[in-house]
Amino acid sequence: METSVNRPSQATPQGSNEGGQNVLDTTAISETVNKVMGHFDPTKHLNLAASKKIDVEHLDFWYGSKQALYDVGIPLLEKQVTALIGPSGCGKSTFLRTLNRMNDLIPHTRTEGEARFGDINVYDGSTDVVALRQRIGMVFQRPNPFPKSIFENVAYGLRVQGKSNKVIKETVEESLHSAALWDEVKDRLNASALGLSGGQQQRLCIARALAVHPEVLLMDEPASALDPIATLKIEELITELAKDYTIVIVTHNMQQAARVSQFTGFFLSGKLIEYATTVELFEHPKRKETEDYVSGRFG
Repeated sequence: METSVNRPSQATPQGSNEGGQNVLDTTAISETVNKVMGHFDPTKHLNLAASKKIDVEHLDFWYGSKQALYDVGIPLLEKQVTALIGPSGCGKSTFLRTLNRMNDLIPHTRTEGEARFGDINVYDGSTDVVALRQRIGMVFQRPNPFPKSIFENVAYGLRVQGKSNKVIKETVEESLHSAALWDEVKDRLNASALGLSGGQQQRLCIARALAVHPEVLLMDEPASALDPIATLKIEELITELAKDYTIVIVTHNMQQAARVSQFTGFFLSGKLIEYATTVELFEHPKRKETEDYVSGRFG
């Protein structure tokens, strides 16, 4: 199937099959895939046997009287990147925020269903939300550094936890290394974080999330406000971080989903329409709605 991530650059196909339908030029397809994928190869880290880190079943969610999510069920596999795609307003960001209870901060919301995370149900009223958010970190669409120094931004969560200065210093450096930012800021750790570029600020926010050693990292369109070079660095970082963390990323960019994720879920009108390996969902979607979306017919 031709999609927006594998559409050949040649408009005229080479050859035809017995039914008179055009046969796509495999060379052109290969060139286009290479252009889209670059040096990324998410299948390299695809692990179909990975255990479920978070297992969501029968999730319903409401903003007041308006239902936003309907009976969502999806396994989020350990140390794999799961991309959530779909048109604006489809519920993908709302779903992402249910995973660490960020929606609780919005008045008059209600969540029903189950999200098993180890021995807890994320949606249970007795769940310690503060502890949950330490285990499931989040990076938002726009960088949101605190008006503090680079060092203190990363150290913030550690100070809240009461860590010693020695541990804080070691962890700040470790986290900045993990976020591929250390070499760019090591000589100005006491400078204001607000003086960093947008891409550096986003990587700083990632370092801040990593500092408290989460098990899962949620990313809500982390590169949508960045230029192409900064976006590339974020995508390379996601690929590297997936070796140690379970990552769930919301993105409007289907090429980005194809580049960095091993699994993809397609949302539409508050429902999870289809979930599969990224390659399978883009190249062989089972649902007509999915095919229409990834081929660019709507969205």
